[in-house]
Amino acid sequence: MDKLGLYLRESYNELVHNVTWPSYGTLQTNTILVLVGSAIFALLIFVMDVVWQFVVDFVYGLSL
Repeated sequence: MDKLGLYLRESYNELVHNVTWPSYGTLQTNTILVLVGSAIFALLIFVMDVVWQFVVDFVYGLSL
């Protein structure tokens, strides 16, 4: 149990004193970047799905 207490104390000390936390502005910028990148990726997957559906319909004459 002593090892667990030591681990928790050292972890807390590391998080409070040694970790460099990003500023609010950096968090906002990175969040916007992730949202835009996710939207572009989702759009790319959507376009690939539509193209694939067109290919399947053209080759097999099916409507899935």
